[in-house]
Amino acid sequence: MQRAVGVVVPAYRPDVERLTEYVAAIDERLAPTAIRIELDAPRPGVVEQLSSLPATVATAPYRRGKGRAITMGFEALDTDILVFADADGSTPADSLASVVRSVLDGEADLAVGSRRHPDARIARHRTFARRRLGDTFAWLARRLLDPQLFDYQCGAKAISRAVWEGVREHLYEPGFAWDIELIAIAGALDQPIAEVPIEWHDQPDSTVSPVRTSLALARGLLAARHRAALIHENRLHSAIASQREEHPLVDVDDP
Repeated sequence: MQRAVGVVVPAYRPDVERLTEYVAAIDERLAPTAIRIELDAPRPGVVEQLSSLPATVATAPYRRGKGRAITMGFEALDTDILVFADADGSTPADSLASVVRSVLDGEADLAVGSRRHPDARIARHRTFARRRLGDTFAWLARRLLDPQLFDYQCGAKAISRAVWEGVREHLYEPGFAWDIELIAIAGALDQPIAEVPIEWHDQPDSTVSPVRTSLALARGLLAARHRAALIHENRLHSAIASQREEHPLVDVDDP
C-alpha cells in the first residue's frame, strides 16, 4: 500500500519567487499528499503571493524558529511519512525525493540528506568561511553524538510517523539546532538512520548568520548530547535535568 507523504517547508522572510518555484518542483517531483509552508512573520502581501501554490500556508506573527515551525507543521499533518526541506531550495526536488525514498523503501525510519557524503554533488559552493564553520561543526558532532554522520545540518530530512511519535516528546530546540537534536534522540532510541548523498546548491543570500548560528548550534549540540544521555538514564545528566524546568516543543502553546 502506498504510504502518504507530507512535506513541511519552514520559511522566514523567504525569497518568494524562489520559494514558489521550489514548492512547485516538490509537488511535481514528489506528488505528496500535503505540503505545508510554515511562514514566520510574513511581510505584507507574501501570503497572497503564495496562495496559488498547491500548499497550505500556515503563518505566525513572530519568528518561531526553524525547529518550532517544523514541529508544528509535523503535528498538523497526518501522513505516514513526514518530510522537511529548507525554503531556500538548496536541496533540489530530485535530491529531496531520494531522501524520502530511503524511508519509503524501508532502508531507515529517519533519512538525512548529506552535503558532505563522499557521493554528494556540490553544484554551487559556499564561501570558505561557511565551509570551514560547517566542517568544524560536523567534526565536533561526530565526537559528541552516537550517530556517526558526515552531515547533521542539511535542510532535507524524512521520518516515519512511528518514529516521529517516539522522538517528538524529547525535542526542545526551537531553532537551527533542531536537526541535531532529532538525530541525537533517534540515535539514542536505537532507530536506524540513513545518510543520503544529495546535490547541493548553496544560497549565498540566506538569512542565516554563519557566526551567530554556529554559536547557537554549538549550544544546541551540547543540549542534544545531554538529552540523548537522559534517554540512557545517565546519572549525571539526570541530576542536571532535575534542576531545570523545561517543556518539549509539542507541549508549549503559542503565546
